[in-house]
Amino acid sequence: MENKLWFRAKRYGWGWYPVTWQGWAVILIWVAFFTFGVIRLDHEWLKNVVVIFIMTALLIWICYKKGEKPGWHWGEK
Repeated sequence: MENKLWFRAKRYGWGWYPVTWQGWAVILIWVAFFTFGVIRLDHEWLKNVVVIFIMTALLIWICYKKGEKPGWHWGEK
């Protein structure tokens, strides 16, 4: 099975961007869950913060596992 990268490292700064349909699907699913969570916000702000933190940590973990090695980039080599 081919180990194709779903995310490429950003040219400037730290982070990734999606380059395959799988990467875009992960981003769209995260946005959908985030939007649904914002629409259903309740008055328990701590619960909301924890859920958003867990969602974001999961997104970063997926990007780390399926993307290029992270690091600070200053443009072209």
